[in-house]
Amino acid sequence: MTVWRQLFTRRMLICVFTGFASGLPLYLLLTLVPAWLRTEHVDLRVIGLLTLIQFPYTWKFLWAPLVDRYALPVLGRRRGWMLLTQVGLLVVIAALGGFSPQTELRAIVLLATLLAFLSATQDIALDAYRRELLADHELGLGTAVHINAYRVAGLVPASLSLVLADILPWTVVFAITALFMVPGMIMTLLVREPQRAAAPRTLRQAVVEPFHEFITRRGWRNALLILIFLLFYKLGDSMCTALATPFYLDMGYSKTQIGLVAKNAGLWPSVVGGLLGGLWMVKIGVNKALWLFGLVQVFSIFGFAWLAAAGPHVEITSVDLTRLAVVIGLEALGVGLGAAASGAFIARATHPGYTATQYALFTSLAVVPRTFANAATGWLVDTLGWVGFFFLCAALAVPGMLLLFKVAPWRGDPPPHPAI
Repeated sequence: MTVWRQLFTRRMLICVFTGFASGLPLYLLLTLVPAWLRTEHVDLRVIGLLTLIQFPYTWKFLWAPLVDRYALPVLGRRRGWMLLTQVGLLVVIAALGGFSPQTELRAIVLLATLLAFLSATQDIALDAYRRELLADHELGLGTAVHINAYRVAGLVPASLSLVLADILPWTVVFAITALFMVPGMIMTLLVREPQRAAAPRTLRQAVVEPFHEFITRRGWRNALLILIFLLFYKLGDSMCTALATPFYLDMGYSKTQIGLVAKNAGLWPSVVGGLLGGLWMVKIGVNKALWLFGLVQVFSIFGFAWLAAAGPHVEITSVDLTRLAVVIGLEALGVGLGAAASGAFIARATHPGYTATQYALFTSLAVVPRTFANAATGWLVDTLGWVGFFFLCAALAVPGMLLLFKVAPWRGDPPPHPAI
């Protein structure tokens, strides 16, 4: 089977649906809910505090053992949890629009927190299902397809729903948005339950054994190196984009210019980059992809430094807009490639018997430190200036690259899947 033919398989189609179902609720929390609250004149400080409701995404490993240990009465261990959370998400999303932000904000906060919890739990089940569904040589491509569908799902709450909000009541908008969970539910009902490993026999085994197995398989030293690597691989890239929009504004670009350029130069390079990266990983393996795609990530940070060095513009010309498009497009390409490679690495590092817990732990490790580091970016910019800040971000990307010598050596991959 050729590389391109591997893209058009039933398993890759399933990854499209898992990615879309996973991305929709998160982007709804990131884009649609804040827009809704702001149009209803909720204070910006309150809206900013509502970002704290996303904590389930970073702490989902705490209840992932329950998903690994217990199977629901219908559909099996993975599909049962997938369907339960998807039905819950559909109901909660549809219900959100029925409350008034002015008089029932507390109820909205509770529902949004429940939405985040259900979404994070769905991610636990979907990640475990996808890891058990795909063969090892398909992990790179399958992860890339999942991530790209994840991003495309963001167009529903960030674009379609906002357009509908100009002509329809918010209750109808949320109801229509909720219906986009239905394709994921249909997928869950139609696919087969993977049977790669038996469930843990006890809850204690579900909690302890994933960590014991990982340390035993890798050894204490290698296990610790892998965990540190997950903390650092995308740290510099994440920090440099944490204040991207304020940075563009400081450089003199208008909100309209940023929005138009970001929409066209940001989304599609990320999607195409992730997809091509997944296809390339089939040929070269995950280890080489981590090296090559990581270098693209680091190089893209210098694009921001280049833009900052040009200084603020009093009047934006076509050349300035082209420069902005190049920087945004390169960064989006790096994000797409890096996310595909790191996601495939995480999937490969999990054991089929404990996919839910180990996958949740590894993905949380990749998110938690960046969350705390990003909180300091404003202070760093005030101290170092934009150019100095971006050079610091590039320097913070170096430890993750150096750790590749140990955790993913260039020639350490098994032979790539042969093309037939």
